Formats: sequence, C-alpha cells, structure tokens
Amino acid sequence: MMTTFGSIARADGRWQITCEAHVRARIRRVFPRIPQSGGVIQLSDTPENSRELAWFLTRYPMELAPADAGHLEAQTARHVDQELRLAEMVAGRAELLPFKLAKPPRDYQREPGTLLPVRGGLLLADDVGVGKTVSAICPMTQPQNVPAIVVVPAHLPGHWTEKLREFAPALRVHTIRKSRVYPLVRQKGQRRTDLWDTIPDVIVVSYHKLRGWSDTLAEIGRLVIFEECQQLRRDGTEIYRACRDLAGAVQLRLGLSATPIYNYGDEFFNVVQVLLPGALGERDEFVREWCSAAPGQAARLRDPEQFGAYLRREGIMLRRTRRDVGRELPPVTIVPHLVESDSVALEELGSDAVALAQIVLQQGEAYRGQKMQAAGEFDAMVRQATGVAKAPYVAEFVRMLVESGEKVVLFGWHREVYRIWMQRMADLRPVLYSGSESLAQKAEAKRAFVEGDAQVMIMSLRSGAGVDGLQHVCRTVVFGEFDWSPGVHEQCLGRVDRDGQADPVMAYYLESDEGSDPIVIDVLGVKRQQSEGVRNPGGPLVERADLGEAALKRVAAEFLRSKGVAVPAAVERAA
Repeated sequence: MMTTFGSIARADGRWQITCEAHVRARIRRVFPRIPQSGGVIQLSDTPENSRELAWFLTRYPMELAPADAGHLEAQTARHVDQELRLAEMVAGRAELLPFKLAKPPRDYQREPGTLLPVRGGLLLADDVGVGKTVSAICPMTQPQNVPAIVVVPAHLPGHWTEKLREFAPALRVHTIRKSRVYPLVRQKGQRRTDLWDTIPDVIVVSYHKLRGWSDTLAEIGRLVIFEECQQLRRDGTEIYRACRDLAGAVQLRLGLSATPIYNYGDEFFNVVQVLLPGALGERDEFVREWCSAAPGQAARLRDPEQFGAYLRREGIMLRRTRRDVGRELPPVTIVPHLVESDSVALEELGSDAVALAQIVLQQGEAYRGQKMQAAGEFDAMVRQATGVAKAPYVAEFVRMLVESGEKVVLFGWHREVYRIWMQRMADLRPVLYSGSESLAQKAEAKRAFVEGDAQVMIMSLRSGAGVDGLQHVCRTVVFGEFDWSPGVHEQCLGRVDRDGQADPVMAYYLESDEGSDPIVIDVLGVKRQQSEGVRNPGGPLVERADLGEAALKRVAAEFLRSKGVAVPAAVERAA
C-alpha cells in the first residue's frame, strides 16, 4: 500500500490540506501564498495552484476523493493547455485570427484579440500611442463577441465613436446618455435616430453611468472593454462593484491601460480581479506572495520586475513598447526650465497651512487618520499656491513658444491657475479641456485646437488620457503644474507623442525654485524606480507611485522653515 502523508479535500473554491508537520513546512516553501502558521492549509482552487499541487503530490501522496482527484486533473490539464497556447503565441507560431477592419490592423494589433480567448481576460498594457483602441476593436468584429460593452472615462465616448466609425463602420454603436436605464431598442411609435431595431453591436458607457446600467448590460453583453482600466484600482466603490458584476457575466474581458498601477502595487490585484477573477488567487494569498506592507499601510510589490514577468508568462498581461512593434518615435526631449514666481502667493499661506504642516510632521502612528487628512489638505494648498505664484510667468513662456510658431498643450491642475493663464493669453484664444467641461465643450475645444482656431489647449493633468488626434497638429507640451506621479506625466506626453506624430516632441517642465516644485521635481525622478520592471523590464517605465509621507514631510518642513517656525528635532535629524 502506498504511504500517504495526509488528505486533501475541495470545499468553497479552496483546497483544504491536512498533512504531517514536516510536509506542511515543505508545502509552505512551494506555495509562498500559503499562511506560514496554522494546522489545516487552505489554497485557492485555481488552475495554476492545482497544477502545482498535483506536482507536489507526486512527491508527497495524499488521500483524495475520486471526484476531487478528477477535478484536480482537469484543472491541471487546463493550465497545461493555457501554457502551451501562450508559448505558441510568444514563439510566433500561433495563427492570428483574421479580424476584418475597414483599415487592416497591424499584426501586433491582432495579437491581443487572438490571445484573449485563451484565458477569457487580458490586461493590455501597451505603450501610450501604440494603438490599444484598434486592438480592442478587433474582437468586436466577430459575431460571437457582440454586443460588446465599452466602459470609458467620462471624456472618452467621442473618441470611441470616432475610432469605431473609422475602423469598423459596419458596427452599430450606441452611447449611453443617461444614468437611469432606458430601452436600447426603438419602441413602437418612437422615431429616435440614435436607437436601433435590435440591440446595438457596441454600447459605450462611462464608468459613472455604469452604476445604473450594470445589471441590464450584464444580461446582453458578451465582451467588455475597460478603457483606462486603472479606474478599477480601488475596490469597495459602487463603480468597482458595477464593473466587477458586469465582467463576471460576460465571456471575454479586456482592460486597456499604459499605466495600470496607481499608488500601490497591490492595486494590480483589484484590476486583475475584474479582468481575470481568481487569477492571482485570493487577496491574502496575493499579498503574502508578492507584497510587503508596514502596519496600517497598503501593500507594495516586493519585486515588481519578477511580478511583471509572472503576469506575462501566465498570459494575464500583454505589454509591448513602441520598439517592440516597430513603431518607435524619436525620443521626447525633456527640458526642465526655471521660471520666476511671485512670492506673495506663497507668503499668503498663513496659520491654517502652518497648522496643517505641523500635523503632517507629527511623530508616531497616533491620529494617523487626522495626519492623512491634513496631508491631503496641505498638499493641495501648497501646490495651488505654487501654481498661482508662477502662473503669469508660465503664460509668458507659452506665449513665446506660440509666437515662434508652435501650438502648445499646456498641462495644469488648479482652476485658479487656469483662470490666470486664460486671462494672460486671451488674445491667443486658448481652450480648456479639464474635468469641469461637458463632453460637448471638450469636443469643441479639441476641434478648435486641431483646426487652428486656438493655438493653446489648457488640459488637466488627469483629464486627457485616451485623447487622440492632437499629435497631427502639435509637438510641444508644457507642464505648468506637476503631479506627484510620473505615470500621469507619461499619459500627458502620450497625447502628442503617439503614432502619427511626424516631429520630435518637446516637453518643457516649468519649475519654480519656491513652494512644492523643487521637491516634486525631485520625486518625479525617484518615483520612477518604485514600479520599475512591471510593464517594461530594463526600459523606461512610468507608473504612479504613492506620494508617501516622506516626500510631503519634506515639503512641510521646508514650508515651516520659510515661515520661521521650528521644525521638530526628529524631522531635522531624519533630514
């Protein structure tokens, strides 16, 4: 009789393993996602885990009910099949599906649609400007994949309508207009021109409107596309639940984002959990295997490069740079440029800012919630004052560029800063593209800039993701204000540094030597390293790493010194 070392049973989507102590120690070394203490071991029942478990049982046989043994074998075979199909794709031996578009897609744009059915979900993290939208349209041309649901940020429905009209004009497209559900098919007696006699092929809906539509769309959708899927990084919200419910009801799920991680590495779990439920195991398993976290803080990736390699090997993520697909553009020329600033705006920051800075610099974990709130308020206050202080000089710099013959996309963040820019450059007819304009106003701003009515487009740092077409008329970007995130700046550059750009792109970072600018500029370089390797090992990677307490404490300390207020001794020693 074969010696066994324990027993395994499957319950509630997990493998429950009861075994001898020395075997428990060994299995914990094989599965780093398993808790390192406790008696009965629980492991999520994923194809990958099941295959590893089947391999482990060849060394340490355990009792297993026939039904569970059959399930283990089926899960193992499923993972082997996935691995073989992925290997064929990587080796270039797989036959790409013949997606028929009005403008033939390039071979690399056909790869995601061919890869998508292997696991039923995919994170497409191609470089900005490579053509993720065309890749996403490809599977929509197959009858079994419609109706397709495209979930977009609020400013992008028009972009998708334009691209679908250009590449797949035969597809019937409807954009959801209201948050409340209404019939998608023309009712008897209706004469609406934007409704169809049958359900449309593609339904475009914003993340916010999806909250009211997820149940309805889940009943009819077969493919869902999440544009700028970093929107999925925070669970627990109504939007996340709506996306998760819709994704769980359809056959295929595709997420698009050149910067899928914002803030912390474990946000990857939230994104992948929607696109490929269970692919990373359960949340606790994922954190144990891939992340580290200080008490009270969100988890960060321990080894982003290794994690990125794992995502690609398992077919969870596909990432190609411009160089990979032969669409490389000349490198962007980055020009840091020091501009003057009006110290009055910073000097007007008074007792409220001092009080917030002092809270930020408090030592210890006590009142952590109060410190986090104070940090957010202080950051917003100082960065706005910094932006206002240099706003007139930024406007003069942009004017100089326009007078030399350049059209300029000017990025900022605060409404008061926009007001100064608009006033100072009124004769240049600048247009606004920020979070406050309606879709119609955004569309008109883009039209005016592209067609030459405006020479300057003032765009919010966080409102331009996915906007296409500016690269045909503009090669010059100016950052008049900064974000703490390198990934946000990368997305901004991608508005003009993308496929179709005929000229080298110039990016001017206009920095003041006062306020928050000196430290933010420093952090933008340092932060690049936090997520190095997740999407593009060995190359320039831009992710949004968290602001973190250390950087903001530097701003707070410098601010207090400028006000003649004593900085805590412990902070001075750390500096």
